[in-house]
This record gives sequence, C-alpha cells and structure tokens, in this order.
Amino acid sequence: MKITIFTSNQPRHMALIQNLACVADEIIVVMECKTNFPGQIADRIPKTPVMETYFSRVLRAEQDVFGALSFTLPNVRVLPIRAGDLNFLNMDILTPALSSDQYVVFGSSYIKGSLSEFLVANRAKNIHMGVSPYYRGNSCNFWALYDARPDLVGATIHLLSKGLDNGGMLFHALPEVEATDPFILGMKAVRAAHSGLVHYLSTGELDMLSPIEQDRGQELRYTRAADFTDEVARAYLDNHMAGADLAHALKGRDLSAYVRAYVG
Repeated sequence: MKITIFTSNQPRHMALIQNLACVADEIIVVMECKTNFPGQIADRIPKTPVMETYFSRVLRAEQDVFGALSFTLPNVRVLPIRAGDLNFLNMDILTPALSSDQYVVFGSSYIKGSLSEFLVANRAKNIHMGVSPYYRGNSCNFWALYDARPDLVGATIHLLSKGLDNGGMLFHALPEVEATDPFILGMKAVRAAHSGLVHYLSTGELDMLSPIEQDRGQELRYTRAADFTDEVARAYLDNHMAGADLAHALKGRDLSAYVRAYVG
C-alpha cells in the first residue's frame, strides 16, 4: 500500500508519518514546515510572554505523548515546503504524490484548486482535530476545553471536501477516560486519531465506512486563528479544568452520540 500524506512538521505530525509507515509499503509526505518553537520564535504565532507560556505547555505535552522530533523510516519520502506554499505548487511537481492508494490530510494549510479537486475525487481522508459538527475551524479542542466541554475533545476523520472541515464523517476518535492535564488530554486526542486511522487502514475497513453528513445546526463554535489572542490564552491558563474534573466529565460521554466512536 502506498499512502500520500499532506501534513506539517511537529512531533505529532511526524508520529502519524511513522505510524502509517509501519502499515504501508511507501509513504509520500508533502510537509509544510513552520517553527517547532511557537511562542518562542515569531511565526504564525506571535512571540509574546503569554504565548510563550501557553505553548511551552503545549510543547511539553506533545513531547510527553509523542516524544521528540526524529528522523523518518526508510520507506518515507518527504517534499518539504514552507507553510502556506502548497497551493502555489504546480501539479507536475506533485506527480510522485498523486498515484497512491490512500490520501491523508493532517495539519496542512487549506487546500484549494486542482489539488483539492484531485483529493476530493480520490476520497482523501482529513483528520480534523475537533469533534464535528460541534466544533469547527481552528484550535477546536482548545475551544472545547475553554467552554468546559472535555466530552467534545477528540478528532473527526472525514472525507476531504471543498468546504473547510465539512466533509462526510467516517468516525470520531476520542481520548480514554483519565484524570490528566488538559494539555495532555488534547495530545492524547491526537494519538487516538492516529490509532483509529491506522486501525481502519490495516483492517481494510476504511473505505467501507459510509460517510455521515454533518448537521450544521449542531455547531457550537466556528473559530479562526485570529480568535486565539493573548487575552483568551491567559484566561484559559488561569482557569482551565483540573484533571479530576476532566475525568468526571469524560465518564459521562455517551458514545452513541458520536460517529463510530474509536477510543484509544
């Protein structure tokens, strides 16, 4: 099996590459690169004391769950590009990435034009870190925790569509119930998404799952990157839920309310 992944370069993205490389013969990666030190180095996230504090927690949790950055396995080929450049690439450049059995999108920029049309036609799977249709847009699991809704921390694996995060849902991936730091909970939701995707790929069931249309009437929040400000981050750092409260809320999840809930 040959898999093409459109993704980024943080440890959580590298972990997905490594996991898929264990069940595929060849992995082609189109990797949009940005700083691995958000909040410390100005990039898409501004360098401010609050952002440095917030993202130090994010980076620590990411390393606890996924480990440090590492080299890829031998069956992985990588095309590194700057974040935001993907839609400027000529399709000819991407030719080696466009003859795969499966296409996965996780953490890339918004894909448009001919590449979007190709991926939609070839049933590309997108990992949306958030439980759709309730939370859509940017940093959805942060906003679920900000709203004291840890039951809606998770991931939606859905078919890629021309609209943002609104394709037919294949399954939801959810973190296990435990008393833990909320930053760790968010990363374990990512890990659950990886595990669920690898499971359905390795069993051959992924393309047998019937997509479930999203009901936009159930949307609780649609957020953009600009909504995540110093003020919002500081309020969250000062008031986020404790681990015991998170576990209590997670125990109340009704798994029948999710699409083919995968807990891992």
